Amino acid sequence: MNTIKVKGVTKIYDSKTTAVDDASLTIEPNKIYGLLGRNGAGKTTLLNLMTDKIFPTEGEITIAGLNVNENDKMLASMFYMMQTDAYPLSMKVKELFKWTKKFYVHFDMDYASALAKKFQLDITKKIHELSTGYRSIFKDILALASNAEIVLFDEPVLGLDTNHRDMFYRELIKNYSQKPKTIIVSTHIIDEVADVIEEVIIINKGKIIREQSVENFLSSAYVIAGREDKVDKYLENREFIIEETIGALKIATVMESEKNKNEKLAKELNIELSNVELQKLFITITR
Repeated sequence: MNTIKVKGVTKIYDSKTTAVDDASLTIEPNKIYGLLGRNGAGKTTLLNLMTDKIFPTEGEITIAGLNVNENDKMLASMFYMMQTDAYPLSMKVKELFKWTKKFYVHFDMDYASALAKKFQLDITKKIHELSTGYRSIFKDILALASNAEIVLFDEPVLGLDTNHRDMFYRELIKNYSQKPKTIIVSTHIIDEVADVIEEVIIINKGKIIREQSVENFLSSAYVIAGREDKVDKYLENREFIIEETIGALKIATVMESEKNKNEKLAKELNIELSNVELQKLFITITR
């Protein structure tokens, strides 16, 4: 199986800018991963390293035990939807569908055409004639129709309106359900991807600070709200981050397992306990 292993990978640009810092992680086959991080956190650099677009300063990356460096067989099993335009801008969409088929023999032309119709993408237009949103849609369609074993999306909803973003994520889940594969979605828009991903990888300032299932990640914290003095009483001897204080109301994220929350004490103090949202917890730990 095509397990991806990143082992102690560092990428330094210009001998001074560390984009990825001693990153190690394991990406198992047939799961949907969310690679989450703020702008400039190192997400794109990590994807470029995984797909052999750039070389690590230190460490190695393997797929199915084989190094990705100049490994055409392994790279042929991956499709990388990049933010940048890697296609001749003067070519038409329909021509690039055929062009992609030459590199990805399992590329589904009928599926690509159906998606273009669904997303109202004019396949007779040249790439340079497409808006930012429709360029993203074009690249998303290529990725979905590639039938690659590993598909990587770098900011796949860039420039898309709300309706198209929802359509994309629904299609992604449908595609995965019908033909399971390894999918990595790199994004800084956390709330929209929260119900799609199974595993979370969080990168902050080049370092991997979380690598676990979404379920386990969300169970590692919870939110409390109530009168400031009561909340302060509950927070004694607990690790927490204050979200906001409005008058006498105080809201905090408690950084401990949900299993350890003291519901009896919360009831006595008239404090409300609630589950933490993925985006809120992401913001909390990357501040």
